[in-house]
Amino acid sequence: MAKEQKFLAFDLGAESGRGVIGFFDGKKLRLEEINRFPTGGTRLAGSLYWDVLRMYDEMKRGIRIAVETHGKDIAGMGVDTWGVDFGLLGPNDTLLENPHCYRDSRIDGMMELAEQKLGRAYIYDQTGIQFMPINTLYHMMALAQQNRWMLDIAKSMLLMPDLFNFFFTGSKACEFTNATTTQFYNPRENSWAISLLERLDIPTHFLPDVVSPGTVLGDIRHSIVEELGVSPIPVIAPATHDTGSAVAAVPAKGGDYAYISSGTWSLMGVESHQPMINEKALGLNFTNEGGVEGNFRVLRNIMGLWLVQECRRTWARQGRNFSYDELTDLARKAEPFRSIIDPDDVSFLKPGDMPARIREFCNNTGQPVPEDEGQVVRTALDSLALKYRWVLERLEMLLGRNLSPIHIVGGGIQNKLLCQLTANVTRKQVVAGPVEATAIGNVLVQALALGSIGSITQGREIVRNSFDLITYDPQPDPRTDEAYLRFVQLLQ
Repeated sequence: MAKEQKFLAFDLGAESGRGVIGFFDGKKLRLEEINRFPTGGTRLAGSLYWDVLRMYDEMKRGIRIAVETHGKDIAGMGVDTWGVDFGLLGPNDTLLENPHCYRDSRIDGMMELAEQKLGRAYIYDQTGIQFMPINTLYHMMALAQQNRWMLDIAKSMLLMPDLFNFFFTGSKACEFTNATTTQFYNPRENSWAISLLERLDIPTHFLPDVVSPGTVLGDIRHSIVEELGVSPIPVIAPATHDTGSAVAAVPAKGGDYAYISSGTWSLMGVESHQPMINEKALGLNFTNEGGVEGNFRVLRNIMGLWLVQECRRTWARQGRNFSYDELTDLARKAEPFRSIIDPDDVSFLKPGDMPARIREFCNNTGQPVPEDEGQVVRTALDSLALKYRWVLERLEMLLGRNLSPIHIVGGGIQNKLLCQLTANVTRKQVVAGPVEATAIGNVLVQALALGSIGSITQGREIVRNSFDLITYDPQPDPRTDEAYLRFVQLLQ
């Protein structure tokens, strides 16, 4: 048996982060979680920030635990996070402020202003990115209007995983899969969309070089080695956008499948050798984000289990504490498709009283108002499954072919009710797993960078051989078609 290589992956999501060791023997991969920590935003003076230094400290703690538990011979380390958010480094590489959370209210009205100035067609032609108010472009516009001095003195802009990589190594570079999510990267020219930024009066002098997934950025700083009592560890940029890493771990065969990376957000799409930037894709508001091995992720962002997460937080503040399993059980007992919402309605974007917002949406659209926790969560889950079908139909129309099966990866697969609903509503077989797809993809790209595997195709075979998958076949239910008709009307 070949000696196991050990890869350390830090996977940070909008709700929690975790450190994971991937043990790879050349044929199979196994994971061991070594630490987990909350990541949620911190409010200060009306703004919503990320506490990046606390997260950095938690990752250092993870390194220490990994070495104390499994030895110093760690082959590589990689960090992935959500997209969009960034930090600015000023003179002497000083962090100018804590990075804002993408749900912060400073972006209000910025997307509409950009469209008014440049038009949707021009912005999409330059970037191929779905129009969402949270995109980095609109945070940059807000800064240019509200704190221009910060952009003027900034020396480097680093997206979240790139910022952590700078903390660990001193390297200042943006990794491709995350750079493409900003809505100011031109995927056809493989460069920052400088002309777009200049037309919006946003400086560009702080934009760093863009590197490919699998780039070895350097060893962790000597000061960290001394602080933690560890050996130097190579830091590798995986697909640093968490969805990029998750898609790298989709255990698919062939090319006619769709995927959903399911968590706080649901990202539904396909892989493509080229970005799909045309009038049809613009009209359907599909995004083109970078992937591994030069591929692109053609997908739609869907609000995802944020709806349930924020309901749970609201009820906890009211003294009603539920586990996610308890909420799913309550939803399973509730009447299906009694009420439906558009998960991507802007009213659901920001933190707050999500149950009240769901009830208000139902009331305003003339539907029965959910009365209890089970009905509220059932409304959210039914609506997510309906949105998946809506996106899938448009994705198939864009590609001109049928897609099957649907691979669902990520933490959302633990919600078996949603997995079965997705199969029922889309009428497609659903293959669920693995749960820790993002951490697995992170490890696979590290292994690819060091020559331990030859391709992501090989990596996906390793995933199929290493982790359990659950298949959900569609169960006919005449209520789904009637509900879908109501859903389509709701979106018009």
